[in-house]
Amino acid sequence: MYVAISVPYVAALSLFLFGYFVVYPVVVYFRDRNGLRRYPNMHLLSGISSLPFMVLAHGGARSTYLAKLHQEHPVIRTGPNTLSYGDLRAIKDIYGHNTGCTKDSSYVITSGSHYHLADVIDKHDHARKRKLLSSAYAIKNLEGWEHKVADKTLRMIKHFDNCCTEPLKPITIPKPEDINVDYREWTNYFTLDAIADIGLSERLGFLDQGSDRITARRLDGTRYECNFRECLYQNARKQSLLIWPYEWYPTINKLANMIPFYGRMGKLARDWDGIPVELAHRRLQRYRAGEKLDDFFQALMEDKTGHANNLEWGEIVAEVSIMMNAGSATTAIAMTNVLYQLLKNPTIMKKLVEELDAALEDEDDEETEAGAVSYDKVKHLPYLRACLDESLRLFPPTPHGLPRTTPPDGANILGDYIPGGVSVAMSAFVVHRNENMFPQADKFIPERWLGEEGKALQPFFLAFSAGARGCIGRNISYLEQTVVLASVLRRYELALARPDFELKRLETMNWLIEELPVKVWRRQRTSRLSG
Repeated sequence: MYVAISVPYVAALSLFLFGYFVVYPVVVYFRDRNGLRRYPNMHLLSGISSLPFMVLAHGGARSTYLAKLHQEHPVIRTGPNTLSYGDLRAIKDIYGHNTGCTKDSSYVITSGSHYHLADVIDKHDHARKRKLLSSAYAIKNLEGWEHKVADKTLRMIKHFDNCCTEPLKPITIPKPEDINVDYREWTNYFTLDAIADIGLSERLGFLDQGSDRITARRLDGTRYECNFRECLYQNARKQSLLIWPYEWYPTINKLANMIPFYGRMGKLARDWDGIPVELAHRRLQRYRAGEKLDDFFQALMEDKTGHANNLEWGEIVAEVSIMMNAGSATTAIAMTNVLYQLLKNPTIMKKLVEELDAALEDEDDEETEAGAVSYDKVKHLPYLRACLDESLRLFPPTPHGLPRTTPPDGANILGDYIPGGVSVAMSAFVVHRNENMFPQADKFIPERWLGEEGKALQPFFLAFSAGARGCIGRNISYLEQTVVLASVLRRYELALARPDFELKRLETMNWLIEELPVKVWRRQRTSRLSG
């Protein structure tokens, strides 16, 4: 009796699944209601299924692959309802201030109980949030943030000083025991400590302890310990692997936890959720105790006149979460990338160091020994900024296309009508490797950003996205990158483990990069009073 019932049931279920996952997508593809069959597919099955893009995501180099395809095709269909653009003219259509496109549903399915500034889709709600935080992120506040950035720079320098070795002899390779600083790790400790202080007046102490071990809090109030960076990055990695069939992502995400590879990432993602809860809770306690602190949390709680914003707790936690995430990860990646490029290009390094020395020649010995360079003295140095921007161009910390949905009545992109509800995107990596706009695009050439020619490139610089949804933390990132790089190059010389060392990268939502081990020693500068 059991067999007689189960066999028809299994057969019916199999037929249903085959029809739903195979036949129906094929019918939809040929029906082509949105007219997307006119565009070349990334893969033979891209118009039918998101599976090819999921497979590509598991390779950790989505944008690199798309950049090659876009050398031949300005528009590529990457999924049943998604298009990738490579023509630079589409930037304005997709991301410009007057675009009708909004963030697509991928931001909805990865959000928590409340939206934060980066994942909110509704334009009115976004405008409300941006107004709430814009004063805190305004460029006029740079002076208020600088002492916090300088403090973290000094703490990092203290560690580097302890790791200094004898100067490297010309045309030699460092001894293995002298490669004792992972620049990637320590700049990440820096950005985490800095954004926690700027945003929450919180001293995490990662630079002091040489570890990112942190206490987190569950919703029931119990606490636990975890490693900040591991939790944050593995959460993003899991999303980047599984999110692409948007409608099925919540189910796939749960089912994937039964597979050890994904299950570990899922556990770390849950651990991550408790970190912003604990940090927000600690800061709230201080606020309730009457502390008036100059940080972003204060801007969340009150407007400029001191009136309460009355935000829900979930929204406050969400804003703390994205601040600790976006406010640390991408800047740390940028810091690592630019030093790596300079070490691989010693002529450019020499030119930058000469610019820094000329700008800082009036520093007295006491300032020099302090270690942290004043932002005011280096913020306008053209070659320093050019090196930062060229590194951000060559390897943007967030390389993939930030997806947008066309409005209900459709949108014109590159002069073509795209119906409503289609996801469209441009990868920053694809844009930045466009040979027509950036000749010798695979090479590190800071000079391209100098003068009027450099200004003309800015509309095609997507390291911080573009338009109304561009990165609100851009000013903070440049402040931190500028002070750290100037301070390090003013004080030290550094060397890679070997000339052929290659920095390893894995594309998730950002570009996860592995260790950057270096040898560090104090510079021997000639005194300006000598001779």
